[in-house]
Amino acid sequence: MFELFIANAFLIFSFFTFLFVLALIKKDNSLVDIAWGIGFILVSLFTLYLRPSYNYRFILVLGLIMVWGLRLSIYILARNKGKKEDFRYAKWRADWGKYWVIRSFIQVFMIQAFFLLTIVYPIMMLALSSFSSFTILDLIGLAIWLLGFFFQSLGDYQKSRFKKDINNKGKIMQKGLWRYTRHPNYFGESAMWWGIFVITLNTHMGIYAIFSPIIITFLLLFVSGIPLLEKRYEGNTEFQAYKNRTSAFIPWFPKN
Repeated sequence: MFELFIANAFLIFSFFTFLFVLALIKKDNSLVDIAWGIGFILVSLFTLYLRPSYNYRFILVLGLIMVWGLRLSIYILARNKGKKEDFRYAKWRADWGKYWVIRSFIQVFMIQAFFLLTIVYPIMMLALSSFSSFTILDLIGLAIWLLGFFFQSLGDYQKSRFKKDINNKGKIMQKGLWRYTRHPNYFGESAMWWGIFVITLNTHMGIYAIFSPIIITFLLLFVSGIPLLEKRYEGNTEFQAYKNRTSAFIPWFPKN
């Protein structure tokens, strides 16, 4: 496991270093968001290359990660096309002043590379495990993953359609899945990794993969997800009313 992890670490840190250089040239750190899903695919495929496996559970999770990663990266690429650097990175660029280059490298690219490696760790566990027959845990995990994929993909689709309507400029999305959670896409991403964790429980010591969904959920809830995004709407009365009646993360019926 140690050799496999080190090989993937070298791959992903090299990949994010390349992205950092490209972002310097383009003056746009938003590239890291586009590459987030691709990074998971690279690790998964490289793991398959290093440890060729006919473990069907590994192949299943490999397919789930590829579907999720490709959809997410294509969506963000299309969303960012022709736009300026994401407001979060632009603010950091201004706040960090003369230190923005080194802080971008460490705090934007290297830290994301580190978290990616810890979150994708279950695929390495599955590659090294022997296959046993499918169990109820596989079905439960797949069901949780499909629920998460539904919320993320449909939530993104609904939000993109809302933004394309010029009549909605300056308004807050509150329809569809967004009526039940302020962040259906974030809830969906978290749920998908919880689903993969449940599938990984079939492997020896699979319980130790629990830090994967815990880390992604923690980041979305308290670090780079909800807090940074909602800070943008401070003082917005429409958003405050929406926030008061709508669940932040787990979908639930809005308050009256």
